[in-house]
Amino acid sequence: MPTTAVANEFIGAAHPTSGTAQIVEENGQRYLEFDSAFSSQAGPDLFVLLHAESVPNSYSPDKYVNLGPLQQVAGAQRYAIPADVAVNDFKSAVIWCRQFDVTFGYATL
Repeated sequence: MPTTAVANEFIGAAHPTSGTAQIVEENGQRYLEFDSAFSSQAGPDLFVLLHAESVPNSYSPDKYVNLGPLQQVAGAQRYAIPADVAVNDFKSAVIWCRQFDVTFGYATL
């Protein structure tokens, strides 16, 4: 049975983003998980990040961990969190456009 934290709502920043994000642990592996109501506008070069700030303002490399490209712009999905990442150091999950350095949306954790 997976253990979960509280699911938090996405807030649209530069583009409409909705749904919830939460950290879950299953068989010793942690994941960032989006619910089936997750939706974001499509864009180039979108990535999923864990960010040190509740409201991400800066994307200097010491402020975030990149969990990989956004799998899809709608629907449930999950991203493995590397074992060496201290989840408590991060305050938000972010949909980020690397090409234009734009926050599409974020959810505080």
